[in-house]
Amino acid sequence: MNGHGGIAMSQTSLSDLQKRAERLSDRGDPLERLAAVIDWHDCRPLPARARAHRGARDGRPAYDGVLLFRMLALSSPTGLSDEQVEHQVKDRLSFMRFPGPGLHDRIPDATTLWLFREELIRQRLLEQLFDRFEVHLRQSG
Repeated sequence: MNGHGGIAMSQTSLSDLQKRAERLSDRGDPLERLAAVIDWHDCRPLPARARAHRGARDGRPAYDGVLLFRMLALSSPTGLSDEQVEHQVKDRLSFMRFPGPGLHDRIPDATTLWLFREELIRQRLLEQLFDRFEVHLRQSG
């Protein structure tokens, strides 16, 4: 136990994380397979049209629209709330690899996801985006 009442943890090296990722891949990580069959470049124009992913007023850079869409795509089949998606992307290596942020990158929070979804809905882009997503799934078998 550490001084804060929690369990003391050793530092995980980059090599350890890489080995974990390789084991996930070797076992057939379904999220990795899914990410590989979607043509994310084809999906890019629609999230780029949504305004909700622009940078914060404090000058931080905007989140990439495809990153946000990939996080939304995680919630669709799993039924996870935006808060749960945010937590899983921060907590689980397989969920982190799907949208693509690096270990030290900022992860969009639940409010950012919600605002992005609402902007896509407002502009009638959400259904179009998921339709493209489904086309790629069907084409890949």
